[in-house]
Amino acid sequence: MSSPGEADLSVIGRLLAEPARARTLMALTDGRWLPASMLALEAGVANSTMSGHLARLVGGGMLTVREHGRYRYYRLAGPHVAELVEVMARIAPTLTITSLKAGTRAHAIRRARRCYDHLGGRLAVAITAALIRDGHLTGHDGSIDPDRMPGTRPAGGVLDPIAYTLTQDGAAFLHDKVGVPTKAHTAVRCCVDWTEHRHHAAGHLGRDLLAAFENRDWVRPAKQPRALILTTSGQQFLEETFQIDLEDSPAV
Repeated sequence: MSSPGEADLSVIGRLLAEPARARTLMALTDGRWLPASMLALEAGVANSTMSGHLARLVGGGMLTVREHGRYRYYRLAGPHVAELVEVMARIAPTLTITSLKAGTRAHAIRRARRCYDHLGGRLAVAITAALIRDGHLTGHDGSIDPDRMPGTRPAGGVLDPIAYTLTQDGAAFLHDKVGVPTKAHTAVRCCVDWTEHRHHAAGHLGRDLLAAFENRDWVRPAKQPRALILTTSGQQFLEETFQIDLEDSPAV
């Protein structure tokens, strides 16, 4: 009998080495089900070519597929795939922006977006920072710079996704002001934002924040895939509740 050996990372590497497949995964990091035709547009390839790429991604465990009538819809196979894409996006070189359209899209995605099942971008980073600032979350300062974190393996380090704890005041604040039902003294998962390089809340709290912002029309889907638009009422809510002006929030 043979026992399994080490993980073969080269299999995943070959799947991601094709630009069209990489763009497909990036397009799906907001957790949506998308048809092959839309993914072909995102990847910049013909529908027939896209079929082969999607088959490889499904076969490699990166995507899942479901049929609806004559059409097939695709989605990331789970949050673990989204986390992989986010980690790779943080270390990968950025594409050169050569057009107004590309610049507009990049700005929209960086400002606010869906990060699989929770808020991402500058909006999510600013909210998390405000919760830390006001003592609603206990932890470090939200950075991922090891030199700024005390201890040998501090909570919130790159190797520790459970970065913060929700305080009693934080639970009351989120319930009363944001409409997020949660319990005090619970661990809060973090996600290192690949555009801002700082933590934003993920896990249950991240999902509940996104649901609250969508249900109250504080954010809406933008024209650009994955991006979210902060509405006028959403901006007012941020300013009054979190003392956040998203335009003045510094990029880190």
